[in-house]
Amino acid sequence: MKNTSTKILFFGNERLVSGLKHTDAPVLRGLIERQYDIRAIISHHTDSQSRNQRELEVAEIGRQNNIPVLLPNKPMDIYEQIAGYKADLAILVAYGRIIPQKVIDLFPLGIINVHPSLLPKYRGPTPIETAVLNGDFKTGVSIMRLTAGMDTGPVYGQAPLPLAGTETKFDVYSALSSAGAELLFKLLPDIIDGSLQPQQQDDFQATYSTLLTKADGKLDLTNLTAIQAERRVRAYLGFPKTKLIVKNHSVIVTKAHVTTTKSSPLDLECKEAYLHIDQLIAPSGRIMDGEAFLRGYAA
Repeated sequence: MKNTSTKILFFGNERLVSGLKHTDAPVLRGLIERQYDIRAIISHHTDSQSRNQRELEVAEIGRQNNIPVLLPNKPMDIYEQIAGYKADLAILVAYGRIIPQKVIDLFPLGIINVHPSLLPKYRGPTPIETAVLNGDFKTGVSIMRLTAGMDTGPVYGQAPLPLAGTETKFDVYSALSSAGAELLFKLLPDIIDGSLQPQQQDDFQATYSTLLTKADGKLDLTNLTAIQAERRVRAYLGFPKTKLIVKNHSVIVTKAHVTTTKSSPLDLECKEAYLHIDQLIAPSGRIMDGEAFLRGYAA
């Protein structure tokens, strides 16, 4: 039976981490599978390359299901069009743009955001990367009601995720993407009928994540412990990528581990212990293990 009583707009591209090449968009797909009335999908291209090379996954899903797809630079650019849908509710997953209060006020039931951290911890744009960088043993996902502040809105529910300390940011993304969709679908009926009310966050406990830049990928091992460097390798996959000079060649490190002794040219000295390079992207662009790199580039 189609959920036609509540009209919904979808904001975002569901790419919850930087550098992600593909998403299955489980929230948008799940809303459609559950026959919610999705009136439009509002997203944006993050750069000119994505616009030229391929269609966003959420746009493809929209096209396949005859749902209009809008790609404004800013939501206020299509304010009148958004207002014209007269939607009751919006769902937001990794939109990447600030939504002004004027747009939020268009939705009687608000905008519901899937945020990949246990708020108020790691508000901001890179909570998954930050959890990996900090060596957290637990993270999670929050379903919250959007406000004009950065992830400051009240929270409907959360799902924790234990971490072993070996996960890449893409591993964490995969787990939280699924967990976030599952939690949203569980809570959404009660959010819509008003039986579930969100709880305010404790602002005094808030911490923040920040945008990553290409400069973050250039590691200065003299100022990092081996543990810190290894975490960066896992957190910076895809973007900004971990860049080092190994045997006079510029490489991108994709896998590494900490060792206490130096027994190979692939053991790079840090403030404490060594970072051993297990896998890298060579100057040729090929992904190879460290030993293959030594044979080909450091003979």
